[in-house]
Amino acid sequence: MSVHSQIGGVIERGFMTQYLESLSLVERLHRLLLDVIKDEFERLGILEINSVQALLLFNVGDNEVTAGELKSRGYYQGSNVSYNLKKLVEAGYMHHQRCEIDRRSVRVRLTEKGRNVQDIVSELFSKHAEGLESRAVLDLNGMEEINTALRRMERYWSDQIRYIY
Repeated sequence: MSVHSQIGGVIERGFMTQYLESLSLVERLHRLLLDVIKDEFERLGILEINSVQALLLFNVGDNEVTAGELKSRGYYQGSNVSYNLKKLVEAGYMHHQRCEIDRRSVRVRLTEKGRNVQDIVSELFSKHAEGLESRAVLDLNGMEEINTALRRMERYWSDQIRYIY
């Protein structure tokens, strides 16, 4: 084995190790986010919706969307979007209405009850942002660097799906 191959392998292994750590961190951060939301809702005594549903309500916000748009706009990452939408409609957090043009498609938007959940999650995120900054965990430049790197990774993965498969 040449010196060049050994150096390349070490560099490659180092990058691979960091890449796998990044993947693990993204996954853990998402689960932690859901736990933080769950804890906040339990503290407030709101138990009829779960953290995934609360995050979905937050992401829909003032928009009126279809289930397909929720996924394509990146508002929702689960395979059970229809189930969660149905539960949110039944619990009175969302209105639903068949589209005039395509009767198979249903558009949803938040009710007043849903907007209250959106406000709770928004306030929670505001507290987090203030805490991260005031405790010098991250500053604006750090957040921008993280977001830039994650957008590049997202673009790379999106290209893999579009062009390889």
